[in-house]
Amino acid sequence: MKNDLSVVNRLDAKLSLAHIWVAFVALFLGAVAGLLQTLVRSGTVTLPAGIGYYQLLTAHGVLLALVFTTYFIVGFLFAGVSRTTGAMNSASRRLGWIGFITMTVGTIITTIMILLNEATVLYTFYAPLKASPWFYIGLALVIVGSWISGVSIFRQYFVWKKENKGKLSPLFAFMAVVTMLLWLIATLGVAATVLIQFIPWSFGWVETIDILVSRTLFWYFGHPLVYFWLLPAYICWYVIIPKIIGGKIFSDSLARLAFILLLLFSIPVGFHHQLLESGISPFWKYLQVVLTFMVIVPSLMTAFSLFATFELAGREKGAKRLFGWFRMLPWKDVRFFAPVMGMFVFIPAGAGGVINASNQLNQVVHNTLWVTGHFHLTVATSVALTFFGIAYWLVPHLTGRTLTAKMNKLGIVQTILWLVGMFFMSGSMHTVGLFGAPRRTAYTTYGDHPDALGWIPYQVAMAIGGTILFVAILLLIYIFVKLVFFAPKGVEEFPVGEVGDPAEVTPKILENWKVWIGITVALILFAYTLPMFDMIQHGPPGSPGFRLW
Repeated sequence: MKNDLSVVNRLDAKLSLAHIWVAFVALFLGAVAGLLQTLVRSGTVTLPAGIGYYQLLTAHGVLLALVFTTYFIVGFLFAGVSRTTGAMNSASRRLGWIGFITMTVGTIITTIMILLNEATVLYTFYAPLKASPWFYIGLALVIVGSWISGVSIFRQYFVWKKENKGKLSPLFAFMAVVTMLLWLIATLGVAATVLIQFIPWSFGWVETIDILVSRTLFWYFGHPLVYFWLLPAYICWYVIIPKIIGGKIFSDSLARLAFILLLLFSIPVGFHHQLLESGISPFWKYLQVVLTFMVIVPSLMTAFSLFATFELAGREKGAKRLFGWFRMLPWKDVRFFAPVMGMFVFIPAGAGGVINASNQLNQVVHNTLWVTGHFHLTVATSVALTFFGIAYWLVPHLTGRTLTAKMNKLGIVQTILWLVGMFFMSGSMHTVGLFGAPRRTAYTTYGDHPDALGWIPYQVAMAIGGTILFVAILLLIYIFVKLVFFAPKGVEEFPVGEVGDPAEVTPKILENWKVWIGITVALILFAYTLPMFDMIQHGPPGSPGFRLW
């Protein structure tokens, strides 16, 4: 299939680009809130006009962790599915636009409620903090809209399968289906708590809410949300990067198996976020911690596959010695540099995840800034840098323009700035978290307590890092606008790698969706049915709502 945008359906490009636009607007607004947070936390800035620290914290989390990521992912997947399965038919595209409009209406409602200070409940919206019911209605619309977009991707995939009976589906399309399937199953939990618990409670139709059930349903969704962010980054690493470096995909079957394993083991693991939560049996916590560590397996498979791809590509170009292939990689190409820097950061980020999921170690870091630092390594670095690297070629591909040498160099600078800023901010968060500094708190010296005073230098370093990160965001927005409106017109390739010749034949069972969905559902039922039943039957009394802002 040709990469020339003139033969790619322009309507598909418009659909993808609409999602990317909303993603970048959310990125900018969330970055402003994040910068102000770090400055307030350092004690150097007092917020004007009655703006609250926790209002900023809510805006930062919702706009970056939910809006930016979801819109970018859906836009990327639409573009990749269109590229690998052919132009979307009118029905699939119509569903895509319906999903986009529904999500956007929900996003606008949710954002307005946050800006009006009617929903300062942080992005986890833990009960018994109670927001305006319209905040929860907005969240519900975002979820429903994303489901419609997922159905659009499923429909396009199965139309291709019907027209190409007996053929193995394109790897990108397969991975897109797994990603949206993971999202669909995971968001059932947050949809249930929003529709059944939060909306009736916030309208006053019921007086109390079951806090333990609501938090459990959130974390049923909350941890697979991390893999919803990561899987598109994995798609880039598996499918896009081999093409950019002039190599081949190491193994199609290994890539598909890794995605299937991530689908199976990333959902029934939410209790490792609730290790210090009373009301949950230690056995079920232990079970889900074990399932959490199972997710390490496909991550190690991914690392092996990617470095094998890098080495084989380097050897084909004449690399000698043990690590001679390393120098053959295109380090000056931002399409490679940004995602691979994110990939490397995922090594310490993953190690931090192992610590967070370990019962004994979690006792030390729970609810400290260590957790926030870990979050910023995984999502705000590994995922974000990969998304930035994708944007540098995807945006001009969609707009019929080209990534110039100047924009490429600026992209390299932007990536380096991001790494430096995150070194200061996330590094300080990890360190001061080990000293006991709590997360989710504004600046305070706790009555000039010596421990709290010792945290201040690290919080200043966090502010320095946050400022550098904001400069990187401004540079990214500048590049984005240039690539949309001012870059030279031309053809920018949508790079999709091919499987290497010696690769083994992919087993057909990897595309047997009934089997994998069935196993996924069985694991979820095994991990959640009995503990949820126990919570509902023996849980503590419900709580009325509280507004602390």
